[in-house]
Amino acid sequence: MVRITDAVRPRLARAAGIVRPSLARAAAAAGPQVARLTQAVGPQLARITKAGPHTGSWRYTAGAATAGLALAAGVVTAAGPWDGTGQRTAERDRAVALDRTGGADHGRKDDSSRTSATAAGAPRPAPSAASVLTGLGGAADTVKSAPDAPAALPTTTGLKAVLDRLLADPALGARHTAAVVDVATGKRLYGSGADTALTPASTTKIATAVAALSAMGPDHRLTTRAALEPDTKELVLVGGGDPTLTARQDAQGWAGLRTLAAATAKTLKARGITQVTLSYDTTLFAGSQIHPIGVNPNLAPVTALSADEGRTDDSTSGPTTRVSDPAADATRKFAAYLEADGIKSSAPGPSKATTRAQTLATVSSPPLSTLIERMLTNSDNDIAEALARQTAVATGVRADFAGGGKAVRAQLQKLGLPVTGAVFKDGSGLDRADRLTANLLTTLLAKAGDPGLPALRPVLTGLPVAGFTGTLSTRYADGAAGVVRAKTGTLTGVNTLAGTVVDQDGRLLAFALLTSDTTDPTAAQTALDKAATALAGCGCR
Repeated sequence: MVRITDAVRPRLARAAGIVRPSLARAAAAAGPQVARLTQAVGPQLARITKAGPHTGSWRYTAGAATAGLALAAGVVTAAGPWDGTGQRTAERDRAVALDRTGGADHGRKDDSSRTSATAAGAPRPAPSAASVLTGLGGAADTVKSAPDAPAALPTTTGLKAVLDRLLADPALGARHTAAVVDVATGKRLYGSGADTALTPASTTKIATAVAALSAMGPDHRLTTRAALEPDTKELVLVGGGDPTLTARQDAQGWAGLRTLAAATAKTLKARGITQVTLSYDTTLFAGSQIHPIGVNPNLAPVTALSADEGRTDDSTSGPTTRVSDPAADATRKFAAYLEADGIKSSAPGPSKATTRAQTLATVSSPPLSTLIERMLTNSDNDIAEALARQTAVATGVRADFAGGGKAVRAQLQKLGLPVTGAVFKDGSGLDRADRLTANLLTTLLAKAGDPGLPALRPVLTGLPVAGFTGTLSTRYADGAAGVVRAKTGTLTGVNTLAGTVVDQDGRLLAFALLTSDTTDPTAAQTALDKAATALAGCGCR
């Protein structure tokens, strides 16, 4: 008989303790729809609980998990967008990062130089089931903004009664604005200075994401290549503006510099070439590489060629010391990998590949949708600045800081979004001269939920999840964990929050809260979180 070992029991207990409160809150938020699902699942649960204690605790666990999946899928249906498996990709990646001990193999595909064999001693992945949402009667690629039978909209009066008091908190500073919009209808339900432009900080990344996706599409990939000049035998490492290019041994599905070097060396040796003059080309981007804020641990110099965002440690997000010349650093690493594969090279220097240069090998990023999710979840400034410039490249605008801002604004105008008063000085929101309105931010989020614009969906799926992922992983511990999804923004004296929330009646609402002149960032964040939690807890009618 199969039994759960003593070693596993405490782990399951801890997992249950973590998940149970969040599921309870999410189920309450989903309302009548989850009640219907619970009735449907009820007979299965009854059959499970009737099994005697000698049936094997593993059977109870498996059966309860199956029933729980059905119920959880209903909560997801009410809560908003998902990927084809009924699981948001940001949460999937977080779960894989935390625990790789079995279950369906939903991680990113390995690059061509690696195998995907299960690590020694680890359980083999179980076969993936069909999409959960499809099994419940909904198309897997259909996004629902509200339950099948939508509840009545919150009223302006009801929202004012809840939010006016919370937004009057002195912790929110002398100036603050807010807006709440129903995602399904696009109707603004609440506004307080909603058309007044304030410094948005990192909520700027929402605008950058929408602009990049609309300009290039969610399936677009960024390609780094190695090209050989036929006359001079100069090997040029040509930057494609991929901010996720990595030199790490385990590329984890991102474009790998080691993979590119190995493929390049193989091709060179096939041509009888074992020594080259090495250079690098960063001309895809233009202008200054240094952000107007100056050298800063939150952002590397912005260039079309870098590896691991120019980080000098093993971190993948957050502030850290960066190299001063990411392109030269990446090319030196490329040279070392070439030498390990039998190709000697000169000390690298800047150059530009001619139209006659022959491409020997390439590596490409994951789809743009994946980059957007990583950018939003981790508030990644390097990705944001690269994507603003990529938007400029895609639309024929000079790819510098000013051009990126110009391109982002132009894309939003094409979508008919309210850009009056908006100022885009960069793509990340690090520039204090950026200006956005609460009206624009909520309209961006509602547009991302538009069933007619599925290409924009990664803007919603990439938002951090309260209490679970990204910049919200340590917030909402006692509030709307798992129900609020939002992009945070923080600069000295500036705190912002913009995202989506499922209210008590199961309606998906978009909200934006911007504050200026705050003096205590922790108190300001707490006040913003209280407002978002209040939205989750009310029908506000």
